[in-house]
Amino acid sequence: MSNNHSLIYEAWDFLKIRKKWWLLPIIISLILAGFIIVFGQSSALSPILYAFG
Repeated sequence: MSNNHSLIYEAWDFLKIRKKWWLLPIIISLILAGFIIVFGQSSALSPILYAFG
């Protein structure tokens, strides 16, 4: 195997080998929160996202 793996592949490999499937919802929620923060700062969705928070 090559030494140049992406971060997503490394995380998936970690979850698959070590059977840490309970980490998957935490990772997904952190990624979604990051997208909401990035896209909520300077877009037309800001008032809608503010209402949910």
